[in-house]
Formats: sequence, structure tokens, C-alpha cells
Amino acid sequence: MTLLNHHVEGPASAPPLLLGPSLGTSYALWDDVAPELSITHRVVRWDLPGHGGSAAGLIRAGASVGDLAGRVLALADSLGIERFAYAGVSLGGAVGLHLAVHHPERLTSLAAICSSAHFNGSKPWEERAALVRREGLAGLADNAGARWFAGDFTVPRLVRDHRDADPEAYAACCDALAGFDLRERLPEIAVPTLLVAGREDPATPPAHLREIADAVPGATLVELPGASHLAPAQCPKAVLTALRAHFGQGALLGMAVRREVLGDQHVDRAQTRQTPFTARFQDFISRYAWGEIWTDPTLSRRERSMITLTALVAHGHYDELAMHVRAARRNGLTPEEIGAVLLQTAVYCGVPAANSAFATAQRVLAEEDGTS
Repeated sequence: MTLLNHHVEGPASAPPLLLGPSLGTSYALWDDVAPELSITHRVVRWDLPGHGGSAAGLIRAGASVGDLAGRVLALADSLGIERFAYAGVSLGGAVGLHLAVHHPERLTSLAAICSSAHFNGSKPWEERAALVRREGLAGLADNAGARWFAGDFTVPRLVRDHRDADPEAYAACCDALAGFDLRERLPEIAVPTLLVAGREDPATPPAHLREIADAVPGATLVELPGASHLAPAQCPKAVLTALRAHFGQGALLGMAVRREVLGDQHVDRAQTRQTPFTARFQDFISRYAWGEIWTDPTLSRRERSMITLTALVAHGHYDELAMHVRAARRNGLTPEEIGAVLLQTAVYCGVPAANSAFATAQRVLAEEDGTS
């Protein structure tokens, strides 16, 4: 086996979101969060080498966080995923930070949960790696609940995963943590970044997340009361709320593009008419049509306007056509270019359709010129 063990859920056409685990856990860490995220994303959860279902041979002594990040990219490549959002806990968060610094072209956004840009130097991790290589994981697993959770809360499945992890692979992950320090590179991170801290977390206390938030331009920091190191397991609703708001930024970006293309007056009217019945549809339009399709840089807005005008003529959507004639003018098309597009529709969509389209476009252009 050359790939990390993983679990995929959600629509294949949805934007991809990769979720990374913490040391000692499996992708079960995300059990109470991933199914909800998969409503709007293609969620890929993965296991660290020697954890869960991943082969121990995928990591060697002296490994780095960069080595783990390479495994994650290989997994994404195998699934045909070029760019993705990413969220990770602790070591999984460190992998995300590494990707944001060294492979920014692959990330659309990042969330680091109960993680850090450094893990208190190399010595404690060198000592833990030596202990595990000498004695195995039983002793550490016995104390996992106290390190991972606040109060009496525990998740037996995750403690069992800790106990069942491969000791040599676990120790190699400790080697990776020992050598990890990205503090000087944090200002280079340019993707939208969310930091989530557990206020009761002894391993990566809130100060570690604040340090990242202060250094990464535009980063957002959320602190969760009552959460310790494995916040997605102990406080799944709070983590889910934070991740939804962060990874749902397509709706905010989409609304900005929608206003640029259609104009504030049109969008304000649509927002005013919105009801609880139509709210989800309006959100869908902002996220999908405007937040994903119209923001794709492959085609210019001029080109998208020409395609949109043609499609609307083909289907006889003349009210929408009027709106997009105005949009085409905002996107830089001249009346002559709009006329050329509509003339071509006469060949491929039919003369009657083009006749109606010319009448609609002429009315709109006359209104814009103040001649009607």
C-alpha cells in the first residue's frame, strides 16, 4: 500500500476538503463533524502512517512534517484533486501549515485546530519517541484521556486507536514534530486561515494559536470554552460552526462577484424579496454560481457573459437575458459585441429565439442610453 488510508464522503462534484488527524488518533476523530461537512463538500479524511488503516511503512525514523504533507498531496493526486480546502488537528494542523507555506497553489483555505507552528522544541518529542520505541504505546494510551480531553469526557474508540497504533510509525511522527518550526514562515501564508484553540488544551494552549493568528495576514482565531486538545471530538458542534463559517466563504466571495456583475440595485432587490422559503436557493446561487463558477479564472468575465447570453437565448429565458445584457455591459462588452453574440444565436438557437433576444437587448440598451 503506497497511499494513506482514507475515507471519502459527500458529492463528487462538491469542492474538496481534506481533514487531518492528530498524533495517536485515526480519522474517527472527525466522526461527529465530517458527515455534516460532507453536505457541501467532498470530504476526504486520512490516517497517519501506522494509525487506523494506514500502513506503518509509509513513514521512517527521522521523518519530517514535509514528508507527511507529501503523502497527503499524493493522496489528493490519486483522487484527482488539484486544489482543496484543508483542516487538521495538532500534527494534522502542522501538515496544513506546511502545505500553506510550501505548496500554496494546492490550498484554497486552511483551518488549524489545536495545533501550533512549533511544538515546544525537539527534546520532549525525542524523549517520547525513545520511550515508545523502548516500551510501546500502552503507557501513553492509558493517559491519553487526560492529555486529550477536559473533565471526565473521553472517546473510547480514539483511545483504542492510540493503543493500536504502530509504535515505530508513532515514534517517526514524533520525530516529525521534533523538527517542526514554521514561525518565521507564517507571514508568507496567503490562503484564508482559521485557527481554533481549545481553552483547556495543555498540549497546544491558546497562546500557540494566537501566535499563528498574529503572524498570518487576515487570519481568524476562535477559542472554544471547555475544549481540550481533541476539540472535534469533545466540542463537535462548536468546531462545525467555525468550519462552516470559514469554508463557506464562497458565499461571501460569490455575493461580492454577484454585485460586481449584476449591480447593487438588482442584488438588493433580490435580497429584499428573499423569504425563508427561498433563502437556501439564494445561498446556493451565491455559493455555487457566483462563488465557484464566476470566480473561476479560466474564463474572463467577458467570455462568461457571452456564454451566458447564448444559453439564455437558447432556453428562452428573456427576463434573465435582460439582466445579463446589463451584466455584459458591466463586464466590458460593447453593444456591437452583444449584437454579434445574438446574431450568432440566430444560427444555432433559431431565428425566432434571436428575434425575441434582439428585442429584449434593444430595450435594455436603450434604457441604459436614456433614449427610451
